[in-house]
Amino acid sequence: MLGSVNKSAIPFLALGGISLILGGVVSAASAGSPSYTSAWAVAYLVLVGGLAQLVLGIGQAELASKRLPAGLLAAEAVLLNFSTVAVLLGTILAAPALTYAGAGLLLVTLVAFIWAVRGASQHLPWLLWAFRIMVVVLLVSAPIGLVIAHSRLS
Repeated sequence: MLGSVNKSAIPFLALGGISLILGGVVSAASAGSPSYTSAWAVAYLVLVGGLAQLVLGIGQAELASKRLPAGLLAAEAVLLNFSTVAVLLGTILAAPALTYAGAGLLLVTLVAFIWAVRGASQHLPWLLWAFRIMVVVLLVSAPIGLVIAHSRLS
C-alpha cells in the first residue's frame, strides 16, 4: 500500500486532477448538444490528461530507484501537459500538424518516464505492472488515434 505522497508525484497529482475536473466541466458544458468532438475531448482529458498522468506520476515517484532531478520532473510535467493541450487543440481545430506535434511530445515524455524508472524497485509489483501497462496503452493508442483523427479530417 502506498504511504504518504512522494513529493515528486505532486505536480502530476495536481495536473492530473485538474484534467479530470476539466473533463467533467467539458462534459457538463456540452451535455445540451453533445458531439463526437466534445465526447472525444472529455475522454481524452479524463483518460490521458487525468488517469494516465496520475498512474505515470505516482508510479514514477514510487518506483524510481533514486531521487529524480527536479528538472526532469518539471520537463515531464510540462511536456505531458503541452502534449495533451496540443492534441486537444489540434483535433478540435482540425489542425493535423498540431495533433502530430502533441503525439510526438507524448512519445518523448513516455521515454523520459521509462528512463526514470529503469532499475525499478520490486517492492510494489502491482504498481510496476500498472505503470508498464499504462505506457504500453499510450504507445499503442497514440498512433491509432492519429490515424483515426487524420481519417476524420480527410
